[in-house]
Amino acid sequence: MVYNVAISLKPSGDQQFINTVNHVITWLLNKKISISFLEKEKERLSKATDFKSLNFIKDSELENADFIISLGGDGTLIGTCRRVTGDTPILGVNYGKLGFITEFSASELFDTLEKVIKNDFKTKDINIFRLRVVRKEKTIFESRFINDAVLSKNNIARLFDLQVESNNDVLFSVSGDGLIVSTPIGSTAYSLAAGGPIVHPDVGALNLTPICPHGLTHRPIVIPDTQPLSLRLTDHEKDVCLTVDGQVAFEVGPDDEIIIEKHAEDSVKFIINQDKNYFRTLKEKFYLSKKVF
Repeated sequence: MVYNVAISLKPSGDQQFINTVNHVITWLLNKKISISFLEKEKERLSKATDFKSLNFIKDSELENADFIISLGGDGTLIGTCRRVTGDTPILGVNYGKLGFITEFSASELFDTLEKVIKNDFKTKDINIFRLRVVRKEKTIFESRFINDAVLSKNNIARLFDLQVESNNDVLFSVSGDGLIVSTPIGSTAYSLAAGGPIVHPDVGALNLTPICPHGLTHRPIVIPDTQPLSLRLTDHEKDVCLTVDGQVAFEVGPDDEIIIEKHAEDSVKFIINQDKNYFRTLKEKFYLSKKVF
């Protein structure tokens, strides 16, 4: 039986979205379930139904819940995943635009919640990748990512050079607008828009997709995710930015090494929609939709 639920909200929302949050709060409280939100939501929810019954927690406390509800788009779910390091199941409900990895629609919310609080659900483990920036043998930045890590210029649009190595082999040196290192989950995001391949999430791989490479031979490469990657700038270019999941940014310099690797023990659990499958969702969201990439 579920006793404690944490809810992660998209950064912005209209009144209809706030009304939905209120309905969720009322529904869960009627089931005698404790509800927690992140501390940053306290002001936004100050006028919520039964505000005094709500708990507000730090990011690191999310995983203490019996399960987590992510109300928002893919970005909200991805941001939630980076905060969770335990085995707490995450229910992704789409209140965004595309909603490719958020398994459930808004119309399915309450029927799904009814099943989840009775432990009538299945989960799937999704790998989390780690990166760190090393400068003079000291780690100066580290993060986890589920979608992608991107190297690009953060102001003037101009080419820069970078080199990618794995197990002491140079995979390629490329001059262009940057590089996308994407997971299979992230292969349908920025990497796809840049000409990278779609990779099924069950495949253990990383995509390396150059962004507008200045050459005729630099094509996307798919490598095993068991191989650690090392990325370095090969000139003295400044204002190069490392972006993690499109949500966290860090400026890197010519003396920095970016190390990317998978840790087998680091994963998150998605509550899956058993009425859907990957290829059907792919067709619905991309081939049959009006959204242009």
